[in-house]
Amino acid sequence: MEDKNALGTAPVGRLMVKLAVPAVCAQLINALYNIVDRMYIGHMGEVGDLALTGLGVAFPIIMFISALSALAGMGGGSRAAIRMGEQNMEGAEEILGGCTALLLVMAALSTVLFQIFRDPLLLLFGASENTLPYASGYLGVYLWGTVSVLLSLGLNNFITTQGFATFSMLTVIIGAVCNIILDPIFIFGLHMGVEGAALATILSQTVSALWVLAFLLGKRTLLRLRAKYLRLKPSVLLPVIAIGVSPFIMQSTESLVSISFNSSLLKYGGDPYVGAMTIASSVMQVGTMPLHGLAQGAQPIIGFNYGAGNLDRVKKAFRLLLTCCLVFTVAIWALVELFPEVFIAIFNDKPQLTEIAKQTLRVYFAGIFMFGVQSSCQQTFVALGEAKISLFLALLRKIILLIPLIFILPQFLSDKVFAVWLAEPVADILAATTTGLMFAYRFPRILRRRDEQLHS
Repeated sequence: MEDKNALGTAPVGRLMVKLAVPAVCAQLINALYNIVDRMYIGHMGEVGDLALTGLGVAFPIIMFISALSALAGMGGGSRAAIRMGEQNMEGAEEILGGCTALLLVMAALSTVLFQIFRDPLLLLFGASENTLPYASGYLGVYLWGTVSVLLSLGLNNFITTQGFATFSMLTVIIGAVCNIILDPIFIFGLHMGVEGAALATILSQTVSALWVLAFLLGKRTLLRLRAKYLRLKPSVLLPVIAIGVSPFIMQSTESLVSISFNSSLLKYGGDPYVGAMTIASSVMQVGTMPLHGLAQGAQPIIGFNYGAGNLDRVKKAFRLLLTCCLVFTVAIWALVELFPEVFIAIFNDKPQLTEIAKQTLRVYFAGIFMFGVQSSCQQTFVALGEAKISLFLALLRKIILLIPLIFILPQFLSDKVFAVWLAEPVADILAATTTGLMFAYRFPRILRRRDEQLHS
């Protein structure tokens, strides 16, 4: 894959495996950064359930910070892949430099603003007097590592875009291994609790960030990070943001969803139900991360060949992406519905929370089998540079459907907590159906328009 022309010549199936498998592994390992924290914290003796719930309340801010990396990283990676397909390597490097500058600015602003308004935001997001100390303690430390989080996650997309999928996987593996080693040392060995978990996470992300920067400044990279391109140039960044806003909204709206769930469940059920939702969202995070990895594996193939005019390869790559995503989401749906207690035991072993979480998972995951359609179609729109369509679809599932349903359904059902849980599968099925129909209509027209451009 060091030869960029392999994106346009190698067999699509083999190429997808070579790019997607490391990316899927990287996404799963990336999920461990927060999941491992919750696994250890959930078993912190008498206070484990409250500490775990506190982390769940802090989760919206953590997800928003991660989403900022997608704004520059996935948007920039998509644009860079198209430039590489057009043989415009200088243009691709200019995108890399501009996105790096944007990530640094966003990191500085996020750190300052969230530190200033940390506790008021956490109370707004569903913290109680029992869980606020744990949420605030974790987030207060985590925010100092924002620059490392954004650089490691955002710039790693540019490594994948070039076809160095194994190297981008190593970026995440190195950080995750560091986190797994440091977590028990800081949490239990040094008795630092939730603050120790946060410190372990940001130190591990810093190691990942340094690894990424070393590669993009080194000799193996096809796109080199150059000082002359480290500037906020609107003509470079506005098209990047237009594409990146879709994956950004997909991830950042997870924050709004989490806030809506937590505040509603605190109102109708109390801390144990917020804790159960923390477990459900953790399982969902792990369950959907591989879909992002599959998209990362397909995106360079689709973007490069769309730019190069190899439209048959674009079709083949999409069909393979759709099949893989569907198989995966159906498998996740079956496992969670049949064996919810296996997933719950990873995070907590208290009987009350376990029983509530079993009910939560079965309802919450009831529509996940359709999510493969939503993810594959939407990410293909991103790879093709269709900013407006991908933005609408990103808004559809969470902003237009899910969040309103969280507040509307309890007004019509007597079991208020069940009504809150039910919002997720209803939104999943409606959004996937709409996305699939829209893609079936738009995709052939997009390819036809590109074909006309190439022959005009």
